[in-house]
Amino acid sequence: MCVICFVKALVHVFKIYLTANYTYNFRGWPVDFRWDDPHAAGGGGSGHRALTCAAAAAGVWLLQGAALGEDTRERPPRATRSQVQCLLQQIRELPGQLASYVLAHSLGRWLVYPGSMALMTRALLPLLQQGQARLVERYQGRRAKLVACDGNEIDTMFMDRRQQLGSHGRGLHLVICCEGNAGFYEMGCLSAPLEAGYSVLGWNHPGFGASTGAPFPQHDANAMDVVVQYALHRLHFPPARVVVYGWSIGGFTATWATMTHPDLGALVLDATFDDLVPLALKVMPHSWKGLVVRTVREHFNLNVAEQLCCYPGPVLLLRRTLDDVISTSGALRPLPPGNVQGNRGNELLLRLLQHRYPAVMAREGRTAVTRWLRAGSLAQEAALYARYRVDDEWCLALLRSYRSSCEEQLDDQEAWGPHGLAFPWLVGQGLSTRRRRQLALFLARRHLKNVEATHCSPLEPQDFELPWAL
Repeated sequence: MCVICFVKALVHVFKIYLTANYTYNFRGWPVDFRWDDPHAAGGGGSGHRALTCAAAAAGVWLLQGAALGEDTRERPPRATRSQVQCLLQQIRELPGQLASYVLAHSLGRWLVYPGSMALMTRALLPLLQQGQARLVERYQGRRAKLVACDGNEIDTMFMDRRQQLGSHGRGLHLVICCEGNAGFYEMGCLSAPLEAGYSVLGWNHPGFGASTGAPFPQHDANAMDVVVQYALHRLHFPPARVVVYGWSIGGFTATWATMTHPDLGALVLDATFDDLVPLALKVMPHSWKGLVVRTVREHFNLNVAEQLCCYPGPVLLLRRTLDDVISTSGALRPLPPGNVQGNRGNELLLRLLQHRYPAVMAREGRTAVTRWLRAGSLAQEAALYARYRVDDEWCLALLRSYRSSCEEQLDDQEAWGPHGLAFPWLVGQGLSTRRRRQLALFLARRHLKNVEATHCSPLEPQDFELPWAL
């Protein structure tokens, strides 16, 4: 009996030692995968654009121009402006640029990414250790160090469920989880898909936990790139079975991944906003408006909606009906139950549907979807859906007929996208106002799901599901 107790105690001590090594000796670990790994660089397909690009060593690209809110129509061509005018313009903008830089690299970074503060990491260290031990012991998690193209070391944890398929073969799908601005994979959003039976890959933003660097958008994108490459080339998941899941500010890296790797299987966005500027203006003094807008656009341009519209695959938006963090309704105070009008996820859905189905989302369709988005409960949502008498079977038949007719007209199958017929679709032209409203509501309900929860509440496993696909 004493021998058994001794062995159990020894195993417990070993687990504690192993977990401690995860935290304190991670920087001394050998590198498991690099962004320029020969196995990754030797592959083909659109997902390898960042690896083969000549500018990859300086960082993979982000959306610029219109995504930054610039008005390029009124700006004269650079060649027509004299050198003196350019110099004077640069001198005028210098004080604003310096103020914006200082704000971004001090208070701004802590507000946008509080999880990168060393004080928070130290305070959460016991919880992070417990979370790591749980993932290793209960789910046989495998930790790995990845090196991004900017040199940052990214801390990841992989839970393989391919040998435990579960219902509907969920274990064959890999869910890459992108945490929020104060989230860590040790105790973050990966719990929902993990408990639902999916294979899961979690990672920490640069500057979070054991990951090195600072969580600016370019560094985040570089980290996401190496995580995706690791999933495809080292873990050997087919792109079609990779699902990217972004919670809160993690929607930026999630949409960036699916934008640059359009062959990935699906995208799920949970409690995510369309643009950071409205939320930044909500928490900062009104007198700082000009500086805040400039700082966000130049240093924290988290243009989620812009990137979302570049992905051609299945998308599901999870809107939390008690979310007061990404809402611009009123001042900083708890929202009354069901007040979802200011939720920035509404704009995210409208932008997505307008891009994919412009004919359906004409004036009548947009008005109907806007009314539907005001429903703060499942009962209100169902009542509005019934009032418009939406016929789901008719909507499905119309969409499938349109897709089939378009694909028959395309002789070159290579012109199709990785998910079939590319967007935008012109379906809905010539429909009556009533039919257009019905089709718009049908599409809205298939792309957005309401969840009765606050912003930071853990998502229940049954609420995590794969997006609808036609």
